Amino acid sequence: MLTLKDFKPITLGDKSLFDKHYKKYPPVHSDNVFTTLVSWMEYADYHYAFKNKNLIIYSNIEGNIRFRPPSGKLKKEIFNEVINLAKKQYSDFPLGVINLRVKKWMEKIYPKIEFIEHRDYYDYVYLAKDLAELKGSSYSKIRNRLNKFKKNYNYNVEIISEENFKEVRKFLKRWCLWKDCESDIILKNEKKAILYSISNFFELDLKGIIIRIKDVIESISVFEAMNNNNALIHYEKGSPDYDGIYKAINQETARVLQPNYKYINREPDMGILGLRQAKLSYRPHHMIELYHIDKHSLSL
Repeated sequence: MLTLKDFKPITLGDKSLFDKHYKKYPPVHSDNVFTTLVSWMEYADYHYAFKNKNLIIYSNIEGNIRFRPPSGKLKKEIFNEVINLAKKQYSDFPLGVINLRVKKWMEKIYPKIEFIEHRDYYDYVYLAKDLAELKGSSYSKIRNRLNKFKKNYNYNVEIISEENFKEVRKFLKRWCLWKDCESDIILKNEKKAILYSISNFFELDLKGIIIRIKDVIESISVFEAMNNNNALIHYEKGSPDYDGIYKAINQETARVLQPNYKYINREPDMGILGLRQAKLSYRPHHMIELYHIDKHSLSL
């Protein structure tokens, strides 16, 4: 029987284990990608266990343990063990990050369980071609701002490499000063996650690009492959001194990714209104829906 003692904290050294598993069972949602998990460890204290070739993950945020569905072949025996563990936790929502495919399967096996939409954490997925080309009337406002930026500023695009890596780190520290990361709990933890991923950029097999204006890095984008068809954008950051720079880094990233990936996952909006409006304005091709289950329903 599965217990909390079977789980251990995720570390950078576990990457090969996750890579091997995800090669067969690729993550559907960005929150299950290894880079995301290990980079946010200080905040979410992720633990994992393997049972019968299934990967099981839980987070522990301020003492609230929340499990995720097993990753692997859908087996009732494994789900029963995870559900039994989840029911013993104090969290109001002890089982979450449930994608639509798993939800439909669980509804057949556990008909009494009620699923609650977790809209703030739906992933936004776009056609790479759409973001690279920005064709059609629906992108007219974005094109106008982008064209204004291109008219006002001469810029160069570079791949993040060992040659410019120190400058990238300096830029991110500048960005945190601009955003006053220490004043907001979300930004403060995002800063930690970003600096961790940058510190382990090459070990995590990350890739990225930068935009230079007047020989100075003013924007960066960091991304990786989720699977053969999907690339994941972990973050894009830009200087507040250049209006339209986020439009530029968005398009330049899509241009780099389009030859190899059909889709680009740009992660959730976390319920931030301005971010939601911005992500919707780019016309997502589809969303990766997420659901969670409250403790009462799990006990039925």
